[in-house]
Amino acid sequence: MTKKIAVINDLSGFGRCSLTAAISVLSVMGVQACPLPTAILTAQTGYPSYYCDNYTDKMEYFRSEWKKMNQHFDGIYTGFVADERQITQIFRFTETFKSPDTFLLVDPVMGDDGQPYPIYTPTLLEKMHELAISADIITPNLTELCLLTDSDYQTLISHASPDELIQTIGTLGQEFCNRGPGHVIVTGIRFQDRDGIAKMGNLLVDSEGFSLFSFPYIGGSYSGTGDLFASCIAAGTARGYALPSVIQTAGDFLEQSLIHSVKEQIPRNDGVDYEQYLSLLL
Repeated sequence: MTKKIAVINDLSGFGRCSLTAAISVLSVMGVQACPLPTAILTAQTGYPSYYCDNYTDKMEYFRSEWKKMNQHFDGIYTGFVADERQITQIFRFTETFKSPDTFLLVDPVMGDDGQPYPIYTPTLLEKMHELAISADIITPNLTELCLLTDSDYQTLISHASPDELIQTIGTLGQEFCNRGPGHVIVTGIRFQDRDGIAKMGNLLVDSEGFSLFSFPYIGGSYSGTGDLFASCIAAGTARGYALPSVIQTAGDFLEQSLIHSVKEQIPRNDGVDYEQYLSLLL
């Protein structure tokens, strides 16, 4: 029987991110995506102009109607939330649908490059912290890990050596694992290896230790890369694949997609030109 994941995220008409990314990745990996939109946007928020229809008041209809249908999900996967009320709705959803054989993956979309997104009020940060602790897997970038652990981003990235940087990130991830999640996967870690080659790494952390998966740093910054990565992790988990294998596959997929996007000079806001590389996930 096909695995099913409830995907709680926004839907953006342009930007190749959020639900657009999740539905395509989950589908090609053999998992049914059941979308629950947190907001509908004409385009993702990096564009200079967009319209956003907040779906907070409509989220309860999805929960109650799906409950009437006696639906069961193999996974629940959350991404962008517009305000703290949406996290309250997500907790109601997980109380209804999270069973012992249902995993919760939280992609805490909170910030980048050391800065939280403007919507992140102290109350929203506190609620996202609660949600992340309740998860089985979280996929923060380095900025989001710092926000979740109350760590200073600039101090963290100032470490003299890559080994020290990875060790510190791993320690922070383990401390957070000890508070709830089974796994923390820290994404998009930029560093130089011992030969001075620029790399991008994803760090898989659990309470026992951590492992680094590194890839060449392609350059460029694109909308939706975190969504594509987290979607690969969610689909692989639903299918019962080992996390190291899924992280490697996701990294290879994103590497090829990014190489093509940079070569074709795809605008950042348009997102990664990934569609023709979905076959790498089969």
